[in-house]
Amino acid sequence: MRTAGAGFAPIFAQQSIREMTRTSRSPQGVMDDALAALEAVQWEELHGADADHLKTEEDVDCTAAAGFTFFTIDPSGHVDQQADDYDETTLRGKVAGLRESISWLDCYTQKPIVLATGAKIDFTEGEVMRAAVKYGPAIEAAIGLADYICQVQTAANREHEIELSIDETEQPTSLAEHWIIADQCLLRGVKLVSLAPRFVGDFEKGVDYIGDVEILEQSLANHAAIARQLGPYKLSLHSGSDKLSMYPALARATQGHFHVKTAGTSYLEALRVIAIHEPGLFREICDFSRTRYDHDRATYHVHATLDNVAPPSELIGDRQLEQAYLERWEDVPEGQGFTEAGRQILHCTFGSVLTDSGFGKAFNDCVRTHGDTYTEVIAEHFSKHLAALQSGC
Repeated sequence: MRTAGAGFAPIFAQQSIREMTRTSRSPQGVMDDALAALEAVQWEELHGADADHLKTEEDVDCTAAAGFTFFTIDPSGHVDQQADDYDETTLRGKVAGLRESISWLDCYTQKPIVLATGAKIDFTEGEVMRAAVKYGPAIEAAIGLADYICQVQTAANREHEIELSIDETEQPTSLAEHWIIADQCLLRGVKLVSLAPRFVGDFEKGVDYIGDVEILEQSLANHAAIARQLGPYKLSLHSGSDKLSMYPALARATQGHFHVKTAGTSYLEALRVIAIHEPGLFREICDFSRTRYDHDRATYHVHATLDNVAPPSELIGDRQLEQAYLERWEDVPEGQGFTEAGRQILHCTFGSVLTDSGFGKAFNDCVRTHGDTYTEVIAEHFSKHLAALQSGC
């Protein structure tokens, strides 16, 4: 894996507060497990620790205490998700209510900015107002939390880095919005090393990119140009697992200056081990996951439904079951529906499986017993990811 990943800096201790809650883990437990695994393989190279999707000072306190030094701030709760649909009257009314708390409202009605790609950012009054309504309170919340992180880390005499996540929105982040958000963070002293916009297309859990890769690459190039001009800082891709079709475009557009979060489907590869060695248990987990899916999917951006994939009782043979719930299809004939639904059902319900009194222990016992198989499948899995990223560099 070290050879396959040459040129990449790995982050091993990484789990969002949301995922820790779902799996009944703590930041200290995540850190301890990662360090123990690295010690077991005598890892001596640099590695990072990402305290992911932090929303509160309490989130910072518990992750900083565990030794995390890279902090991903998630101010999505402060984003106005309806801003893109407001008419001018509504927009002006909301802007009036923000003027006392947002100081930059009149700072961006300047001449257009031309990026290195040739793209032009027009800071029209309407564009700036919409950015203020959509992201204004989120920017203030993010900067406030970044300042708190700085205080905590300075008091502990530790360095820190900040990533800002603005990807959890329905609408893509415009170039003007990206510019304003990053510019305000940098002007106010945030140690911004990466930023995750909401890119065009769909980045759903457990499946490949859904959208036109050529259009995406053009958009990525423009966002990367902003990152180089204002920072430089990296573009970050969240929900990056299995997005193999767009990895070369990401690497090309950013000139290799990117951060990809791609740990999520490691759980699916662990389920592959169970499908190989204990197919009966795998069948039970699939059944159980179907009972939990409609509840667990609530906090994820996915479109799979239970109707998209047959229940295990209708699938003959262990291999057919594994194909339905774990395999990926690159080219799906038109009219055959959403064939990766099984992966999303299993992906979204990982917390319910791992914390279930029966399945959690059985899952861990099987993967530990067949550690060699897990090593093989996870090596193949990540090698595909790394190779796709390298092909664009």
